[in-house]
Amino acid sequence: MQKKFSTESIKELRSKTGAGMTDCKRALEASGGQIEVAIESLRKKGLAFADKKASRVATEGLVESYIHSGSRIGVLVELNCETDFVARQSIFQQLAKDIAMQIAACQSVQYVSKEQIPDQVKQYEREIQMQREDILSKPLDVKDKIAKGRLEKRLQELSLMDQNFIKKSEITVEELVKQHIALLGENIRVRRFERFILGEGLVTKNSNFSQEVSSMIANK
Repeated sequence: MQKKFSTESIKELRSKTGAGMTDCKRALEASGGQIEVAIESLRKKGLAFADKKASRVATEGLVESYIHSGSRIGVLVELNCETDFVARQSIFQQLAKDIAMQIAACQSVQYVSKEQIPDQVKQYEREIQMQREDILSKPLDVKDKIAKGRLEKRLQELSLMDQNFIKKSEITVEELVKQHIALLGENIRVRRFERFILGEGLVTKNSNFSQEVSSMIANK
């Protein structure tokens, strides 16, 4: 016999996930009333349909910020969804926070996905790989194959969606987003981000104190 749950419990799960009332009720029944287990169940459910939702227009959402301890690194990220209702859900907001933190942690990441990397950047990276000393003397077909594999690895380093999620390394950021698409029932996408590093791009004075003192003494 299935256990019945109060309307308050169902509403709480819906508030945390944005999932439909019926789905929330079933998830609670299957989890024995454990909210966190029910959330995980909803997250896993329907992942096969995440790709279909990815083509839907997503113009709502939020801009999230993250400032790392010490205030030397900051990130702004825009995370989109389809409705304001989902944008207000705590689980969507937590996703935005996690992605902002991920960007701060992954200094090599410059683009949202490999598809966003410009062709000229891909060509530049390929030329670098083709000129690596350890493969210069190899036959062209072998060199090309090795360079192709290394290029793919390099493009993954530049792509946010290809990174292993820092809180759960067995999944990528792309898989994390797909889990939330399945959970919330809407398309979700990282549109853009900006990373700020204190002093980046500034010319700093790199003086040697001992040399400076020696110079002052010599000029007296």
